[in-house]
Amino acid sequence: MTDLRDLYQEVILDHNKSPHNYREMADASRIALGHNPLCGDKLKLYVRIEDDRIADVAFQGSGCAISKASASIMTDSVKGTTLAEAEALHGKFHDLLTGPPDVKADGAGLGKLAVFSGVREFPARVKCATLAWHTLESALKNQQEVAKTE
Repeated sequence: MTDLRDLYQEVILDHNKSPHNYREMADASRIALGHNPLCGDKLKLYVRIEDDRIADVAFQGSGCAISKASASIMTDSVKGTTLAEAEALHGKFHDLLTGPPDVKADGAGLGKLAVFSGVREFPARVKCATLAWHTLESALKNQQEVAKTE
């Protein structure tokens, strides 16, 4: 378990310091805003959809290391997927973070997102890790209101 915690910390810190896809996207077909009032995280997500596929995705914002790292890894993970694949990945990620504490977290099929399995031990941080996903869901549904983690 110590190895997983070390990996978790390393990945979180790396993606917080140098987040992937952290930029404005001028040709986005959808833009969504997200806010986690509990932690103060704010996110602006840009998505370009082509032929039912996420052709490109980027974000900007401010917040805690978990929020920023989650957005960074999420953008890497959903880029190039179909909308249905992105939604399925969101469901798997949510299950990883919110499963019962007495059941071993299953990160199968999540790639680098599996490092967030440790977040389930800190329920207050789950909202930080899921903000980007709630914002992506809002963008894919083309909703205009700010996505919240509540």
